[in-house]
Amino acid sequence: MKIELPEIGPEARTPLVETLPGLIRQLLDRVAELERVNQELRDENARLKGQKGRPDIKPSTLEKPDKPNAAAGDGSGEGRRRGKPTGPRTAKLVIHETTQVEPPDLPPGATFRQFEPIVVQDLKRETWNTQYERARYDLPGGGSVLAPLPAGVLPVEGGHFGAKLVAFILSQHYQALVTQPVLLEQLWDYGIDISAGQLHRILTENKDHFHQEKAEVLAAGLTTATYIGTDDTSARHQGKNGYTTAIGNDLFAYFETTDCKSRLNFLHVLQGDRRTYVINETTVAYGQQQGLPEALLNNLKNEPWEFAGVEAWKARLAELGIRSERHVRIATEGALLGGLIDRGVSPNLLVLSDGALQFVILLHAACWIHAERPLIKLVPHNDEHRAVIEALRGQIWQLYKDLKAYQLNPDPAQKPILEACFDSLVDQRTGYPNVQQVLKSMREMKADLLRVLEHPEIPLHNNAAESDIREFVKRRKISGGTRSSAGRRCRDTFASLKKTCRKLGVCFWDYLKDRVAGLGQLSRLADIIRQQAQEAAAKKAAAPSPSGAAETAATNAVAVPV
Repeated sequence: MKIELPEIGPEARTPLVETLPGLIRQLLDRVAELERVNQELRDENARLKGQKGRPDIKPSTLEKPDKPNAAAGDGSGEGRRRGKPTGPRTAKLVIHETTQVEPPDLPPGATFRQFEPIVVQDLKRETWNTQYERARYDLPGGGSVLAPLPAGVLPVEGGHFGAKLVAFILSQHYQALVTQPVLLEQLWDYGIDISAGQLHRILTENKDHFHQEKAEVLAAGLTTATYIGTDDTSARHQGKNGYTTAIGNDLFAYFETTDCKSRLNFLHVLQGDRRTYVINETTVAYGQQQGLPEALLNNLKNEPWEFAGVEAWKARLAELGIRSERHVRIATEGALLGGLIDRGVSPNLLVLSDGALQFVILLHAACWIHAERPLIKLVPHNDEHRAVIEALRGQIWQLYKDLKAYQLNPDPAQKPILEACFDSLVDQRTGYPNVQQVLKSMREMKADLLRVLEHPEIPLHNNAAESDIREFVKRRKISGGTRSSAGRRCRDTFASLKKTCRKLGVCFWDYLKDRVAGLGQLSRLADIIRQQAQEAAAKKAAAPSPSGAAETAATNAVAVPV
């Protein structure tokens, strides 16, 4: 709905007239909200009827890549396709076979000059069945000895399918996102004698060694990280709605699907399969910030301070007489936070998210893209409203660019200037309630949005976590939901390991072959994470420190959400 308000002269600006435009704008905001809800109901009704709803056109990204400037001599090459390699395509390839080819029907008198190489990339994929004739010897004292199969022939989980075939099945399903029915037909086309039940068991059963490595990845990632990004998306399991939470940074990725999303659930995901509840300074500080009564806090400070498992913690709460739902939740969240710190997670760990309240723990940082996105979704009432929105967006982008420049060269003298720019931005009075609500939300998130001033290493956006979790969205569109708990757990595990391998520069196919066969030739992913984290820290320590490093280190302190 668009309403053009006429210009009101100074002589007509009575208190009543001044109030009416504000009321009209509030009504327009309400109408726009009702139109949005109505459209959602129409789309849901259409989906229930098997029809298509209104297409959801996503807003543009925060930043667009600059076009290469060939005239400036940047060496980009005018007209070169983006991503096209500049050197020989085959320079880094491993040559497996060299074959010399002679021309047929040479005329008399032809003399040889040279061989001109050409590399042809191809793929060998064929069924290869091997019959091992295992020698059995009878022993003089009774019994017999049977020759074992060579190492790496069968997978560590057992069975009569070869390790390479099992690795191929896992790769196709968890990496290429090939569904089980399609993969079964593909194996039949290759001549593999396998049933649907056998395929399902290969994909979901006896994968404890992979689950263990996933747990190691989480522990190593959290204890070595200065920051983590997180996000969640919906996931169907057994016909019910659930949520998949993604956690990670440049060195690891971890996914966990649960039935709900909350701060308590997020802390459960961070702790993994082993739950520990610890009462320490972090627990007490969290309880104080959340308004837990002082008497209950004093009771929690009494020994014992460590509890392993949910049942032990519930017994402790009952012993202390903590029964109120709110008090139980706050005490449990604080104890889980204390358990994370007790495991070696830094109390100054930065958690970067889209601003959802369940992620606001420790030192929280908010994504600028999500903070600005409500402005894009606003429906302008008139040209003046549209101009106000565009002007605010321009100011946000300019401040964002200034913060990026600060990241590259942190200068303590710039902090008050950037904070003043932020205050000037969010304290504006536009006369439009929906715009003021966006500015109010940004004002309330000031500390989270300006976290980069104290920690320049943290990104200003949460695109990396959203990119990590996009695979679950694609899989949900292809396969729908999961049916068994083992299938859901394996999907999360292999997605975590695959993404972690990619970030560490490890070939996932080589990883699968090594782990399935139990060869142990590739290092544990957790060890690689620690090694690369140490190398990054050493490189950062060797680099010239910015002028504000000492001040930044002095201001670091344990922080808990309010």
